[in-house]
This record gives sequence, structure tokens and C-alpha cells, in this order.
Amino acid sequence: MAKVAKRTKAARALFEGKANVSVEEAVALIKKAASAKFDETVEIAMNLGVDPRHADQMVRGVVQLPNGTGKTVRVAVFARGAKADEAKAAGADIVGAEDLLETIQQGKIDFDRCIATPDLMPLVGRLGKILGPRNLMPNPKVGTVTMDVKTAVEAAKGGEVQFKVEKAGVIHGGVGKVSFTEEALAQNIRAFVEAVTRAKPTGAKGTYVKKVSLSSTMGPGVSVDLSTTAN
Repeated sequence: MAKVAKRTKAARALFEGKANVSVEEAVALIKKAASAKFDETVEIAMNLGVDPRHADQMVRGVVQLPNGTGKTVRVAVFARGAKADEAKAAGADIVGAEDLLETIQQGKIDFDRCIATPDLMPLVGRLGKILGPRNLMPNPKVGTVTMDVKTAVEAAKGGEVQFKVEKAGVIHGGVGKVSFTEEALAQNIRAFVEAVTRAKPTGAKGTYVKKVSLSSTMGPGVSVDLSTTAN
């Protein structure tokens, strides 16, 4: 415990007095402070001026990170026949219909993304209470209900990240690994911010993006100067 406390103290010392720094400085600080024995994820938090309890202020979407996430994404696909074969050929980890439904109902959720063809949505709809809270429910708005399962699977495997605003008006997301270069992380961060900015809902009033913060899985966070987040 003493070693952990010592590392934490050292990390906090690096961040002391730091606020509203540039994206590049924030990334450099995070990389320098990371001390876990695993490759920590660099995480972004965006505070938005929205109230997602109102339908016209809901923010959700997807972003293709230019340098990927650094994470191996397991993909499940609800499909039959030729579309099931297409999903398997594209690299889907789990493909099925009623059998996949039963597996999930039994509590076995061994995937990070769920895709479905439109004809199987009545079946998938039975899993709303299981997949919904985990943000795994297929949705046409983010391209996970589609006949083009090949493209959807390849996108999920290739660094596509879904985002959805939480009750407090905050969006969280992983934008890479500490092992990435500073340039790669900065590019991913800017791509994420740009995608959320483009997803501004019609009901948003006043300042839309209020604050952007970055951190690593085990490290402290630092706020970022919004003017440096644009490409």
C-alpha cells in the first residue's frame, strides 16, 4: 500500500497547479504520471450544457478514432443466413439469433459491442433491460442496426467509439492507451471532441461544451483549454 500511495502522491504533485492546459501538455502529464503495471487507458470527460432528461437535449453518436483505441473489441452480431456468414467473415466474435438471445438471458455477456440486422430487432428487443443499462443495445442512430454488418463489424474492430451523455450532462470515453505517442493521443482526443461537438442537439441552449478533462485509468485528471481541442 505504501508504494501505491507514494506513486499516487508523485502523480498528484505533477498535476498540482495545472488547469486549462493545452491538449499536448495534458497528454504529456498523463503519460509521465502513469505508473500502473498495465497499459492504462486515457479517458476523456466532457461536461455539456444539456439536460438529457429532455429528448431534444440527448447527445449520442459514434466517432472513428484515427489511431484506434488500443483495445481488443469483442463483437456480437444478431443475424441469420448470409448475413451471419458475412458477420463471421468480417471478424465478429459471436454470431447467432435465438441461441445468442438465450446465452445473454443466462447472463453470459462476453462482448463489447452488439450489432443486429433490422429483421432481428424484435428478438433483440427482449433484451432491452439487460443490454440497455450496459449501453450495448443495438441502435440505428449509431450504426449498430444495419444490413451492412460487414462495415459495422469492421468499424467496431477498427477503433470506433460510441458515446452517450449521462444524466449529469457528462460524456465519458476512452481515447487510447498511455503507450500511444503523444501525437496519436492528441489526434484521437480532437477527433472525439469534434464528434461530440457535431452531435450538438437542437435543444441545447447557451454554452454547449463547458469543460473537457483528461486522465488515465489510475491517475489524476486535468482540465483542458477548450481552444486547443479543435483540429
